[in-house]
Amino acid sequence: MEVIGERWSLLALREVFFGARRFDQIVRNTGASRDILTARLRKLVETGILEKRLYEEHPPRYEYVLTEAGHALNHVLLNLMAWGDTYVTEGPPPTVWRHSCGEVLAPETVCAHCHEPVREKDMTLVRSTRRS
Repeated sequence: MEVIGERWSLLALREVFFGARRFDQIVRNTGASRDILTARLRKLVETGILEKRLYEEHPPRYEYVLTEAGHALNHVLLNLMAWGDTYVTEGPPPTVWRHSCGEVLAPETVCAHCHEPVREKDMTLVRSTRRS
């Protein structure tokens, strides 16, 4: 949560997932101030979630692209979006994705072994290193 748990970091990641890769696009779509967004993007690059790539040499201009670690967050963001659509958003969801099967995407976490949906009642804690 230290890396992605801040509002502007999540919104910046959302925008990169949506295809906005340039700083001005991300600023416009998130409403973040330029200095805050600069700091959040820098942290996402430093932690290996985004990569900053040169797309124009004169003057030097960069875009932000997802790394492997960034792509791995797709499931997290989709599930956060689904939660918000159910418990926060009034009316229809602001963003809807279509799956390659043709249906509207309804993300669900499933067990990698048995492919059954993950439910609280089916989980047993095996180990935790959390601090009390």
